[in-house]
Amino acid sequence: MSSRPVAVSLADDHAIFRRGLRDLLEESGRVRVVGEFATGRAVLNADRASLGEVLVLDLSLPMVSGTEVLARMREAHPTLRVVVLSMYAEEHFAARMVRAGARTYLSKTRPPEFVVAAVIAVAEGRDEIDPSLIVGRAEPPSLPHERLSAREHQVFILLAQGRAAGDIAVELDLNASTVSNHLAKIREKLGVRTNAEVIRYAYAAGLTAD
Repeated sequence: MSSRPVAVSLADDHAIFRRGLRDLLEESGRVRVVGEFATGRAVLNADRASLGEVLVLDLSLPMVSGTEVLARMREAHPTLRVVVLSMYAEEHFAARMVRAGARTYLSKTRPPEFVVAAVIAVAEGRDEIDPSLIVGRAEPPSLPHERLSAREHQVFILLAQGRAAGDIAVELDLNASTVSNHLAKIREKLGVRTNAEVIRYAYAAGLTAD
């Protein structure tokens, strides 16, 4: 194992949280933060050096969501290791985010020392440090929203976050009719009739921030 600090970047829209996380990681002596981003668009526009070896990514980013950033990073920078650190519960998002390309998914409710250990573990090439996430990845979909495709899930979460259909189309670089088709399939798979019922489903399932 190299003693060289791992180059890490942070993507979160809360400056105070980024500062605290940066201090936490750098105090370990094994991490050097080389980039900070407040929006998804800023991550996508960053040069490769500013991303480092590991990107710690929040899902709730303005100007391109974290889920879309993850998808585009996987395509543009396949060697970049991504740790998703977000407010959403692990039991609802961990398996999907790992399947989408993240090395691991952590809830912000995790203890600070666990987060530091996870970032270092990923930097050293270990995909998971919590066995429960591995189990979650292997479990077949059992709830209606778990049967959504990757793109449908993105649209679903953005709608639940209060985005209008037009805004979703712009953020995901889709035309309005495509978003409308996705919404129709989402309603069908969730067994609801309106977008308002989709949002209520998301709240009831604990898929939105408190």
